[in-house]
Amino acid sequence: MKQSILLLIAALLTTQAFQTGIITSSRSRATAAVSGPLFSAVAEEETAVKNDLLKRDRYVATNRFTVRQGRAAKFEKRWADRSSRLAELDGFKYFQLMRRVALDDEANSGIDPLASTNPFGNYVSFTIWNEKKDFNAWRGGEAFKEAHGGTSLFAFVTTMVKSAMVLTGAPKPAFYDGLLQQSTIPDKVPETVNGWRSVEADGVNLLPAEAFIACNQFFVPSSNAVAFEQRWANRTSKLKECDGFISFSMLRRDVKAKGHGVSPMGEEEPTYVS
Repeated sequence: MKQSILLLIAALLTTQAFQTGIITSSRSRATAAVSGPLFSAVAEEETAVKNDLLKRDRYVATNRFTVRQGRAAKFEKRWADRSSRLAELDGFKYFQLMRRVALDDEANSGIDPLASTNPFGNYVSFTIWNEKKDFNAWRGGEAFKEAHGGTSLFAFVTTMVKSAMVLTGAPKPAFYDGLLQQSTIPDKVPETVNGWRSVEADGVNLLPAEAFIACNQFFVPSSNAVAFEQRWANRTSKLKECDGFISFSMLRRDVKAKGHGVSPMGEEEPTYVS
């Protein structure tokens, strides 16, 4: 089945196989802005195995960005206008760009509850892959270079200069094993053009939110990881009965991930995120 891409800002740009959204801390919220519904397959048979970690259902790649004050709309436009073939790639499931928002603020308010003070960013790109090998194939291929301005030295330098004008510091990648995935089947999949969502952005106004994303962070010692996962696997969930529910996943940090820009996980970072 062809997937779509979702972009969530506050949650914004989405591609199912394109979407954007925002990942927030446990005390803040995210809403989606430009794209369509989220779809991911549910691993029906996933169960907790005693004395063993859960098998991952999906592989999730994220990048955290700290956008300068007053540059959010320009940042969103860059994502809307980028060259990407994500939705056409083997193993791609879902994408969204997430914009951090305050829980009690109206959608598209543009108010960042932590301003630009949080070291882990006020925007997060969120991509779901069927397997880790699919993500690695994309990261080592031509599609990655195209999406990141690496098709020529001039294009690469231009991309870096533009990033410096919009961002504070370099993006911070983080990778996860997606566990206990459950989702609803979308009524429709957002239209993509050449593998990317077709979204109009003027660089002045924020993209409209497409979804609301609530995240919780958990700091679990490795000695307690199996018990933590078993508790989640054995709990009774009624999420699918809730109006407006789209998807849930428990994310386990892949601390062995390597690559450009990847730094060792610090003690201040959560080991699990729902």
